[in-house]
Amino acid sequence: MSMENLPDDYEAVMPGTTFYMPYGTKQMQDKTSYLVTKRLLDMILSAVGLIVLLPLFVVIAILIKLEDPKGTVFFKQTRVGKNEKLFNMYKFRSMVSNAEELKKDLMALNEVSGAMFKIKNDPRITKMGRFLRKTSIDEIPQLWNVLIGDMSLVGPRPPLPSEVEQYSDYDKQRLLVTPGCTGYWQVTARNSVGFEEMVQMDLKYIHVRSTWLDLKIIVKTAFMMIFSRDAY
Repeated sequence: MSMENLPDDYEAVMPGTTFYMPYGTKQMQDKTSYLVTKRLLDMILSAVGLIVLLPLFVVIAILIKLEDPKGTVFFKQTRVGKNEKLFNMYKFRSMVSNAEELKKDLMALNEVSGAMFKIKNDPRITKMGRFLRKTSIDEIPQLWNVLIGDMSLVGPRPPLPSEVEQYSDYDKQRLLVTPGCTGYWQVTARNSVGFEEMVQMDLKYIHVRSTWLDLKIIVKTAFMMIFSRDAY
């Protein structure tokens, strides 16, 4: 995995080293304008996105209900955000209604190392859900989370509380910032990395993030939603 263009003190974010803070005093001051710009972009783009995509929301809601009338259109799940604050994250439902109950019977089939759970051919996913996941359309309702400030458009993905219970202090550094709908590792490696590599890439993003980098990640994410078929 390529780790080019890392900051000079990259060794500070490698496993087994002491807990590190990403920025010094001057850098923190410089980042204030970035964070203000980031929040403004989040509010504007998420609001516009929700309005423009409203017809798509209606169509997807109808298709989800046609396949599984008993289930809800949206899936709400507790996630861990900035500074370990819990919040409800929203998605279009892509699994059968009792997916969480079935998860415990599938843990042995987990294909991702560390504190994550993913199965490429998850039997809980519906036919409509498989399409939603392939295109990442199931993530679009998180624009609401972005609008209200629980999430950002770009940042580390928010983990489950059960996953955070397995985190080391090193892993918890990815919880120092607001989680995102998409991020550095999603557009560079997606499902091809393990948990430790994901954490390293998240910490790289935290260390070097900027408005320009966020915009590049957003554009690349949009491209991947249209052309990529690697999600699951």
